[in-house]
Amino acid sequence: MPNRTRALVTGATGAIGEAIARGLAADGSREVVLVARDRDKAERTVQRIQRDTGNARVRFELADLSRGDAIRELASRWEGPLHILVNNAAITPPRREESTEGVEQQFATNVLAYFRMIRAFTPYLTAAEGAQVVNVASYWAGGLDLDDLEFRRRRYNNDAAYRQSKQADRMLSRAFAERLADKGICVNACHPGDVNSTLSNSLGFGGHQSPDQGADTPVWLANGGAGTDTTGSYFENRRLVACGFSKERDTVERLFEVCEGYG
Repeated sequence: MPNRTRALVTGATGAIGEAIARGLAADGSREVVLVARDRDKAERTVQRIQRDTGNARVRFELADLSRGDAIRELASRWEGPLHILVNNAAITPPRREESTEGVEQQFATNVLAYFRMIRAFTPYLTAAEGAQVVNVASYWAGGLDLDDLEFRRRRYNNDAAYRQSKQADRMLSRAFAERLADKGICVNACHPGDVNSTLSNSLGFGGHQSPDQGADTPVWLANGGAGTDTTGSYFENRRLVACGFSKERDTVERLFEVCEGYG
């Protein structure tokens, strides 16, 4: 029987994001919606995925995920259940920048967007029964400073800001997993692999894996590969890895509250 599920992938015009979207579209019938900022890139990406998979049910939505109002508007346009949400969008500008809301861009895009997307799409995920949320994080994580999340006091460094954002993504995955368990929604985080991408290059790294290899674990999780009841966990190479960050209960709750305060 064909798979009639629906998936939403953010950051879908990047190397890993496109590979994730392609992997989810590979069954030929699942509807896969790409979220992107650039229309031209989005159109070309959709065309490539449709060509490679033969799946005509691939389309895109435009949204600047660094803005809360853009995420709320995106959610307001959605109709029907959402079975898979993959939060993948991430940036790492070399200099400190702020969103139109006045929030440091990495925190706005890499952290708040994950938080806001889950919040905004929870009603649609609940309607799907057994939905999967996959937060693409990283093993390159750490240095969270709850008193200076936006690098207003610290000197901005894109590597430090990125590592902080990925720690936050892993911690928020645990927080949301606990809050959404009674709705039948699984929330897990993962490292996508070491891919040579614009983002990795911005951090001074290359990468020895192809985009499809990097997308393997996120796609596996999205398809329920870890089990339909597995939630609040962190994975690398399809393997469960203990996440010390998620065990810091007070810090996890404080981070959730801080993100909630941004609206």
